[in-house]
Amino acid sequence: MRSWEEKLNSDSKEKKLERKSDFEDKSDSHGDGFEEFFEKIKPIYGENELKDIRRAYDIAKQSHKNQLRRSGEPYIIHPIAVARILSELGMDSQSIIAALLHDTVEDTEITNEDIVKAFGEEIAQLVDGVTKLAKVPTETKEEAQAENIRKMLLAMSNDIRVIIIKLADRLHNMRTINFVREEKRRDTARETLEIYAPIAHRLGIRALKEELEDLAIICLDQVAYKEIENSLTTQGGSRMEFLEGIINKIRDRISPMVSGSKVEGRIKSVHGIYRKMYIQGKNFDEIYDIYAVRIIVESVIDCYNCLGVIHDMFRPLPNRFKDYISTPKPNMYQSLHTTVIDKEGIPFEVQIRTWEMHHTAEYGIAAHWKYKLGGGAAGGKFEERLTWIRQLLESQNDSEDVEDIVRTIKSDLVPEEVFVFTPKGDVISLPVGSTVIDFAYAIHSAIGNKMVGAKVDGRIVSLDYQVKTGEIVDVLTSSQAGKGPSRDWLKIVKTSEARSKIRNWFKKERREENIAEGRAEVEREFRRNYIRLPDDEMKQFLQRMAERQHLDTIEDFYAAIGYGGVSLTRMMPHIKDEYSKIVKASAPPEVVLTQPKKRVKSSEGVIVEGIDNCLIKFSRCCNPLPGDEIIGFITRGHGVSIHTRDCSNVPQDIENCADKDRWIKTYWDNTVKEDFRATLMISCLNRVGMLADISVQLANMHVMINDINTRNFKDGRTTVAMTITVSGIEHLKSVSAKLERIDGVLSVERAAT
Repeated sequence: MRSWEEKLNSDSKEKKLERKSDFEDKSDSHGDGFEEFFEKIKPIYGENELKDIRRAYDIAKQSHKNQLRRSGEPYIIHPIAVARILSELGMDSQSIIAALLHDTVEDTEITNEDIVKAFGEEIAQLVDGVTKLAKVPTETKEEAQAENIRKMLLAMSNDIRVIIIKLADRLHNMRTINFVREEKRRDTARETLEIYAPIAHRLGIRALKEELEDLAIICLDQVAYKEIENSLTTQGGSRMEFLEGIINKIRDRISPMVSGSKVEGRIKSVHGIYRKMYIQGKNFDEIYDIYAVRIIVESVIDCYNCLGVIHDMFRPLPNRFKDYISTPKPNMYQSLHTTVIDKEGIPFEVQIRTWEMHHTAEYGIAAHWKYKLGGGAAGGKFEERLTWIRQLLESQNDSEDVEDIVRTIKSDLVPEEVFVFTPKGDVISLPVGSTVIDFAYAIHSAIGNKMVGAKVDGRIVSLDYQVKTGEIVDVLTSSQAGKGPSRDWLKIVKTSEARSKIRNWFKKERREENIAEGRAEVEREFRRNYIRLPDDEMKQFLQRMAERQHLDTIEDFYAAIGYGGVSLTRMMPHIKDEYSKIVKASAPPEVVLTQPKKRVKSSEGVIVEGIDNCLIKFSRCCNPLPGDEIIGFITRGHGVSIHTRDCSNVPQDIENCADKDRWIKTYWDNTVKEDFRATLMISCLNRVGMLADISVQLANMHVMINDINTRNFKDGRTTVAMTITVSGIEHLKSVSAKLERIDGVLSVERAAT
């Protein structure tokens, strides 16, 4: 076995590369920026730490020799950029070294054992935590994503620096994402927005979170991003002039009273504006906190004194004051927020915080290492701040569904929270949309399991009632033996913590019942999908399915399905594939001579596999559009009828349907530029001018209206059925989103023509 020095010096072409180059390493001619970075960090780290950082750079550069990024730059530029981001966050030297080495294990011949020998166990664990699960066998892209995140969270529970390094890695990849193909770019941006930005938010690293969100929005909705940028540019001059005047007024009033204070302006992130404009439906002028004043002072008492001064200088808006100092956010953020109006009637937000709070607001959990590097105390509550990671992991231990972790992060780490009080005055933080059941389980498992009802501000509410900030919730419990949660609660709760505790109760208290329910569901689904095997083969088949879900026995598999830990519906495609392989393997071999299938573009922009120059007809039952997943049906005398894959007239199990030979694979051609008709069902309020507003909006978007029908209802609603001309599914979604923003429009749905 070769030593790691031999591996570094090897010119083997068997390395796993993002892009491979057979010519010389170009890092010198391009300049990888390490020397500039190294000079910048010299005052921060000790002499021995700097030696290790340079050694890590030398190893990484040699390991990634001849590897290029998609941009054509030397690959070493990426780990250096990640290390630079971490140094700006104030991370320690171990994090910098791990950043420089973070891709060596995955993309070169260097192993984790090599890193242990050179830098020790701690840095090796950091690198291993960041390394993707490239070799883990997974069936779907979602499973691969879930497995990567599960490993990341496990590493985070041992060392939070793993996720900070991963966030820096993702940030640099997002900064250079233009060189990635469009489909991959959108998938990465969506994952960034749904998973990595919420984690950065929960860790309190504001700068990372906002840049990740803004870069993701550029990829996902470039038109909206430019629209917001134009609005900021157009109105920015006058607003900044107004803001400068306000800052000077506040500074002149506060500086003589509060020593060591600083008054500055703050501009809201593009993604923050995007959420309010395109999700909450507000106009740009209705967003009061685009530009805000931030006051930073020495002590908490100074914060409240400044608040009194601000409310004396300006008139506060009602219900726009938030005290995050007495009730901090889960990500450690503390500040006073108030929205006030000046004499000219212009509203603006003021944020007041101490220097320590400001430091935490900017760097979040990374502030812990800044304190350590500066010789100060990290704070005794550091471990408490990471309890959400352990809760997240505990909730996953009770679920055998590997993809559940992605759904958990999307629901539990959203930036919006509500703050609800217990009757004793304790504050419970929950995601927006949480119910009284979520509240009960957030207090304690025993409270949730014994829950029979709830009071909110003294009145009885239903169990699906969604709690709001400031409400006092009193959980009503029963000590009756055998009382426990209902399976229906799994459909009501919002948080994975509550869902996990409910499943855990059924897992422990109702095992026999779960096995019976799970067995019945498996038999029902197998009958429905014509899956039949002899008893011995069926046991082996089910055992493999159980092991795939990390379960030991078939009974465990049944029980997991029974209490909801495993979704049989989600597993069925894989089960059917496995069954098909068994059937084909046992069938007698036959020789079939077939001509290779052709993919020929039709005049309608559709490619029909195996048929040349055929007549194409788009079915009116589903009206497929470019972007929809489609399938063709060979008709008698009318060519191939094109349906969407989820059309009600397309059988789910084509392989076992009566006309399986007449269903044929079809694809949209990438260069299709034809117009298609689509029908929208618009539910709206029956008011004067509604139809005119809809027509004007469509005219502004240059969308042709082909047909229109309206139907009025007694409850004051109107349904407008409108057939329009669009270029594809993305165009249709854009049109629908614009129509939904019209005042009085309740919903816009696609319908068959």
